[in-house]
Amino acid sequence: MHRVTSVEPLSECRLRLTFDDGLAGEVDLSDMVGEGVFEALNDPAEFAKVYVDCETHTVAWPGGIDLCPDSLYEDVQSRQKAA
Repeated sequence: MHRVTSVEPLSECRLRLTFDDGLAGEVDLSDMVGEGVFEALNDPAEFAKVYVDCETHTVAWPGGIDLCPDSLYEDVQSRQKAA
């Protein structure tokens, strides 16, 4: 399992992530923000409340919203391979 060590909110529903093995890059969450449990994240102020959960080692937001760290890792890794 991959662990997120830092997260930085960016514009347009993107995050800059760093993982415990040093992999770093951006993910675009625009396809999920505003849908279902992610509806609240449509508000830029709410989206900016993102943090690294110390128990699950992934990105999370207040209210119990979080994302799978392995999926985030694969997304960052595939974007780097495509570049």
